[in-house]
Parts: sequence; structure tokens; C-alpha cells
Amino acid sequence: MLLFGFCFVLIAVQANYAPYFFDNGARSTNGNMALLSLSEDTPVGTHVYTLNGTDPEGDPVTYGLTYEAGSRRYFSVDENRGNVTLIEELDREKEDEIEVIVSISDGLSTVSEKVRILVMDANDESPEFINTPYIVQVPENTPSSSSIFKVEAIDKDTGSGGSITYFLQSIHANKFTIDRHSGVLRIKPGVTLDYEKSRTHFVVVVAKDGGGKLRGDNKVFSATTTVTINVEDVQDTPPMFIGTPYYGYVYEDTLAGSEVLTVVALDGDRGKPNSIHYCIMNGSEGSFEISNTTGAISVIKSPNQLKKEVYELKVKASEVSQEGDISEHTFATVTIRVVDLNNHPPTFYGENGPQNRFELTMYEHPPEGEILRGLKITVSDSDQGANAKFNLRLVGPGGIFRVVPQTVLNEAQVTIIVENSAAIDYESFKVLTFKLLAIEVNTPEKFSSTADIVIRLLDTNDNVPKFSSDYYIARIPENSPGGSNVVAVTATDPDSGLWGEIKYSIYGTGADLFLIHPSTGIIYTQPWAVLDAEVNSKYNFYVKAEDTDGKYSLAEVFITVLDVNDHSPEFNENIQEKTMIIGSPVKIEAIDQDAEEPNNIVDYSIMQADPANVFDIDQSTGEIKLKSYIRSLDIIHNITNNKDCIWSLVVQAKDRGSPSFSTTAVLKIDITEEIKSRVKSYILGLKKRPWTIYGICMSGVLSTISVTMVISTIMYWKSVKRSKLHPQGKIRKIIRGPPRLTCFLCTPLQTLHKGPMAAFLMQTKDNPMKALGVLAGVMGIMVLITIMISTAMFWRNKRSNKVMPVRRIIKKRQMPPSRAVRMEWLKFKRPSNAAEKFVIEEDTKSLHNENSNNNIQVVPVPPAAPLPPPPPALAPRGDAPGWRVPTVSGSLTPKHIIKPPKKKGHSSTHNALVSELKMRFEKRNAAFGEPHI
Repeated sequence: MLLFGFCFVLIAVQANYAPYFFDNGARSTNGNMALLSLSEDTPVGTHVYTLNGTDPEGDPVTYGLTYEAGSRRYFSVDENRGNVTLIEELDREKEDEIEVIVSISDGLSTVSEKVRILVMDANDESPEFINTPYIVQVPENTPSSSSIFKVEAIDKDTGSGGSITYFLQSIHANKFTIDRHSGVLRIKPGVTLDYEKSRTHFVVVVAKDGGGKLRGDNKVFSATTTVTINVEDVQDTPPMFIGTPYYGYVYEDTLAGSEVLTVVALDGDRGKPNSIHYCIMNGSEGSFEISNTTGAISVIKSPNQLKKEVYELKVKASEVSQEGDISEHTFATVTIRVVDLNNHPPTFYGENGPQNRFELTMYEHPPEGEILRGLKITVSDSDQGANAKFNLRLVGPGGIFRVVPQTVLNEAQVTIIVENSAAIDYESFKVLTFKLLAIEVNTPEKFSSTADIVIRLLDTNDNVPKFSSDYYIARIPENSPGGSNVVAVTATDPDSGLWGEIKYSIYGTGADLFLIHPSTGIIYTQPWAVLDAEVNSKYNFYVKAEDTDGKYSLAEVFITVLDVNDHSPEFNENIQEKTMIIGSPVKIEAIDQDAEEPNNIVDYSIMQADPANVFDIDQSTGEIKLKSYIRSLDIIHNITNNKDCIWSLVVQAKDRGSPSFSTTAVLKIDITEEIKSRVKSYILGLKKRPWTIYGICMSGVLSTISVTMVISTIMYWKSVKRSKLHPQGKIRKIIRGPPRLTCFLCTPLQTLHKGPMAAFLMQTKDNPMKALGVLAGVMGIMVLITIMISTAMFWRNKRSNKVMPVRRIIKKRQMPPSRAVRMEWLKFKRPSNAAEKFVIEEDTKSLHNENSNNNIQVVPVPPAAPLPPPPPALAPRGDAPGWRVPTVSGSLTPKHIIKPPKKKGHSSTHNALVSELKMRFEKRNAAFGEPHI
């Protein structure tokens, strides 16, 4: 049994085949990675390849990547999918080939292969100069176009990215050129080098590669280096003296053989200079000698033996070559002055001898560059030569004056010149004080002396008056009397005397109402000026400050007129008439002419209403509306016996100023329902169009006649046809019109059934034209009579300018509703005798108007401003709530509050009003089928 198992295992092992990779060629992206090439700029994390293989038995395979010991890991692999990912940045210049061991395994057998991955070049390297720094020595006599140096740069890239070209920066400013391919540096044609002008040249050389791809973009890299070119000197320039001109001094105590001064000459070719040989050509007269090598000049006689005060020596300097030959030379002049000892300090002199104080009086701000001619100063030093050389300078406020000359030899006239005119200001300094200092220059004693310069300034008119502010803002109430002070302006002029006196004036379009005191600057209103904020609340003008010479400045003045409550609210009319439709308010409006709030804000209130507790008014808008429980004319009729529903209110408009002003007006309100309001509006609109009334009447008459004629003709022909007249019931069937129309037509037709007219029609049945003519004649007579009556009524109405009272018209004819209501012809301003024509004849006993609302003729006169108006002598305000009448239950619930005094008869009718109102509500609810609550 054990032997059988061993044999089975052996057979199974021998039957397993190893997996293998697919070999898909050099350009494939999957297989065994053989001959794979990657660009060195491939980003890290890129999927670069897919290992792909299989197992003969079909078992799943896994993949692996390994490296030799010490090698860098560049790739990682997904062991199940075979995806190879770059995990390390590539660099061809460091490693151009990568060896990787790839493996495939089926779990039992593993197959490994070593593959070589080529790293392709990318242009990621910049050119690099070698053998730097570059320092070149070039003789100055090198011919132009000569090559002087060769630069060299390398680029580790291959192909175009490794090719290099050279060029120079700022080629136009250089004296050199370079070969772009070889890097050979040459002197420009026609250019020579000069050591004496420029010893060193710095040339910036740029090396640029040919460009190439890097991460998908074409990149070009470059590098720079500096070539230092030192120009070597060549003997081609003569010697030159340094420090010319030369001056020397021989003092009275100088010993014979003492050195006076040293001259110095240098070879012009300073790169490789030759030695200099000195000699005196002439001018010494045996009194001076010079060292051939050092150039030191010495006096060989004592000063008292010198016959001249000044000697001029001509000195020659020659070059001596290394071979001892004397070649080029040059000359210089040396001036030697014989002077005594320094035993005198500088001294200042005036017109009368030595002086150490000088005074001058002058006007301020003299012109710059002007000489102070009033100062006559002389300075002198009795010594000779260098001992008599000294400097002059002013000590004091700097930058105002300068002294000329600044260096003096022996003696000079001192001149002081104005340098800063603005600083010479009388308002800043009345007196300017300086010290004039003279101090020797080259003497060890440094003798010095000083003199005081005192300059007293005189004032000039050099300042302009200046206001304390560029603008002034003032406020003044509009009720200020004439001559009131507004604002004080202030200007100053620092000048003295009359030049500092200022005169004020004003001008401008806004200055008509104002004056200014010419000396104090106080602005006040004209004596006759009346300010009114409602007319003009802003004034703007200019104020001028002027000195005696006419110099001036301006400032702007802004004056605001403050509003004062000096206007009362005003209604358009003292008595206004309006029509109020139940459910819609009416509005009154009063205008307050004050300019600002709260003086021009108007509040409205009802001062008196009869009866009270009917109207409410909006305090702000002036809208007047009925109390919420008044929703129909029936409720109003229960409140008052006045069936016209024209009530008078005393309304008040009161502003919010302090003190407050108010105005009252009488408002007559005609209360109507919407449809009646439209009828009234239509009828009142016809008042001014009498011909329209006439046309309407005529149209109605003609329409009635036409309809009658048509119906009569139809009935006639039917009667003729049947030889008898139809009774009223049959006529109704023939006409088949509305009941009212049928009754209207049957009445005249019944006359045709009996009487003479019937006999006449029966006789004319054989001659119908005769009957038609008779009927036409009758109709014509009726039309003529109607026209005459209508014309007579029209002319009568036009002469009296009256129409029927509104309530009668409404009761007799129901016109279409109209919202445009004009009540001008119902104004209560008409005399009482004219108003009597519109009195409605009703039962005065049962419907007596106890409150007499229609007869109130209260025309209060508004009080004159600014005194507050007296309280109106009317009933108390009607804004106190009175009887509240609910519209649902029809009951009246009195609210026990303070009510206006009742007029006579009001208490006796109270119970009757309540009962009648309740009965009307019940009838209306029954008519509309509404349930009682």
C-alpha cells in the first residue's frame, strides 16, 4: 500500500509542466520585458509593462521581479496581474541599462529570466563648461581678428540635446567675438586693445544645447561662464607727471639745502613701467637742484640770498629702459614762491580800518544771487606765501547766504551773496546774525579771526491774508429778524503796519440777503431781509479778505436756513363735498408749506360729527371711512332721520411742529351705495351736457314710437288676414315677449278690439294703405307732440340750471352704477332758497332728522400764523365711539362711555330706532333666505 502511494506521487510530480512567458517582441507592451526600452523622463508611478505568461496545465500563475545584490530597485510588479510600475526615477547618464530578473510561477514551478531594459536619453542635462575659470592674458598690441582663447563645454545628453553652440552676451558692447561651433574667442575686426584705457575685460559666454524632448515638451538648456581677459601693457606711452601744477614755498627761516617739494612722474605704460630720470632744464638760476631719481627739489641758497620772489622751474622726466637707454620724456613747470614766517592772523577791515562788527539794514526777500552791497568788508593776512592762505566761511543759519571767495591768498574783498530768498523773512526773523570766520589753511598755527555780521530786515507786503478755514458753515432760523448775526469769518495777515490790515467783503449770487462788517468779518442779514426756508433754505457765496495792496484770499460760506413752524396746514377749500360709497373711504388732504419735518407732517382728526360715532379717520393719511358695523344704507337710516344721508364733519389738520398749528374745514359727505352712486354720477355728469339729455329723451321717444308702429303694423295685418282682432290672450301668444312688455303692448291694442277704431279697421280691410296712412299720421302727431314737450323741458332746465333732486331720480329710474361721482352741483354753498328745491317730501313726523345733519353750515375761519388756532366752538370730536350696531344679530349693544351731548328728541326715538333696525334686518334676511343666528 505504501509503495502504491509513493508511485502515485511520483507520477503526479512527473506530470507537472513549468509555466512560461510569452515572447511578443521588442515593441510589445506585454510578455517577458525582453528588449524593453524606457525614456529617462518617464514619470515615477507609470505603468510601463505587463508581464504575461501561462501554465500548460492552465493553473493560475503569479509574477515576480528581483534584482541582483546591490542593484537599485526601479520597478515593482503586481504578482497577480503582472502590471509593472516604475518606482524610481531613471537617469540615463548614470545608468543606461537595467538588469531585472522576472519570474513566473504556477505554485509548484517557478521560471526566472534575466532581461535587460534600455534607458533612452531625454534632454534633461544642461551644458557644462570645463576647465573653468577662464583667465586670459592678452598683450595690448595684439592684432584685431586674432584668436586669443578657446572655451569648451560638454553636454551629457546624446543627439541634438548633446550638441553645443556658443555665443556672447551683449555682443555689441564687447570687443570680442566667438565661433559658435568651436568656441574660439577672437578680437573683433578693426578693434584694438589699450592697456591705459581698460586693463581688464569680462566676456560672458553662453553655451546652448540643440534642444530635445523632455516629458513631452521641447526643452533647450544653456549655461554661462565669464572669461576674464587681462590686457598686458606694452611700452608705447610716454611718462606723465602726477599732481600738477606744482607749487613750492621757501620761507624766510628755511635753511640752505632744505627740500622744497617733490615732483612725481610715472611711466605711461603702467603694466611694465620703466624707471624715471629727473632734471631741471632752466629757471633755477643756480638756486635750486633736483634729485635725478626721486624728483625732490631743494633750495641750495639761503632765503635772504634769493633775488626773486617767484621762481618757475622747467623739469624734465625721461624713461630709462632696463638696458639703460633714455627713450621718451615729458616736461612740467614748478612754481616756487619765497615767503616769510607765519606770524600774522587774517584781519577784517572796514571803511575806517580794522573792524569786527558789520551791520546792514535791508528789505526781506531780496532776489537770489543779489550782493549785499551795503557790507564793505576786506580781509587781509600780512604774511607771505602759504602763510597768507586762508578760508572764509559764514557761521549761522545755513543756506541763506554764501561768502565769496571761499579761499583767499593774502588779501581779498569779501562779498556776501543771497542764496535763499525765502528764508530771509521778516515774519520769521527780524534780525539775522552771522559770524564771518577766516582761518588759515596749511599752517600749523591755524591762525583765525571772526567778525559779526548783523542784518536787520524791513517788512514788505509779501503775505496774502489767509482765512482760518477754507469754508464756513452756518445755520440761522428763518424767523430771525433783519440784521441778525450769522457767522464770523477770520483771516490773518502776518505783515506789519498797513499791510497787515484786512478788509472783508462778500460777493456771489447767494450774498444778496447778507452783509459783512468790513473790519470784524461778522456776517449778518440785511435789515430788510426776510428768510423763508420754504422759498430758499440754502445760501452759498464767497467772502474775500483783502489787504491795502489788493492781495486777497477767498473762503466759501454755506448758510442753511432752519425751518420754523410758521405755516398752518391748508385745505383746498374750507367746505368740501364728497360722496362716500359704503365700504370705500374718502380722503381729505391738507398741505403744510413748511420745509422740513416735523413742521410739515400733518395729522388729521374729526373735531365734530353729528351724529357721532359714525366715521373714523386715519390720522396720517386723512382717509375717512364709516364705522365697521355700518355696511348698508338701512343702518344709516336707522341712525338718522335724514334720508338724504348727507352729513357734515368738522375735520382738523394739525402739524407736528412746536408750537403746533392747525386748520379746520367742513366736509359734507353724501353716503350712498355703489349702484346708486353710479346713477348719481351719471346724472350729475349730464348736468354740463344738456344736449346729451335732450338726445337721450329723443332716442327714447323715437324708440318707443318705432316699436309701437312695428307691433301695430303686425297686428293690423294679422287682423286684416283673419278679418278680426285677436283678444289680449292671443296677442300675448303672438308677441311671446316678457310679461311686462306684453302688458305694455296689450293696453293700447285692446282699444283696437272695440270702439270706433275697430269699425274703422274693419272698413279698411280691403284698402290697407288707407289704414296704414292713418296710423302713420297718428304716429307723426305723437312724435311732434313729444318733440315739443321735450324741447320745452330742455330749455326750462337750461335756464334754471337745475335738474331733479337726486333721491327722486334714483327712486324713479335705476341707472347703471358709476364710480365717477361729481357732486359739484350739490355744493352746500348755495343759498337756502335754492336748496329748498331739493328738499325730499317725506313724513316729517315719523322720519324727523333730529340731528339736522343736512343743514350744518359751519365754516370756521383758519387762524393766522404763527398764533395757534382757537378751539372750535362746535360739538366735541366725533372720534369717541358711540352706539355699536352688529350686523349679524341685528341687536344694538350700547357701550357706556362718555358720549357727546344729545340733542332734543334723541332719547325718545332711541327705542324706535332699535326696533325698526331689527325689523329691517329680519326682512332682508328673509328675502335672501339667510338663516337667523
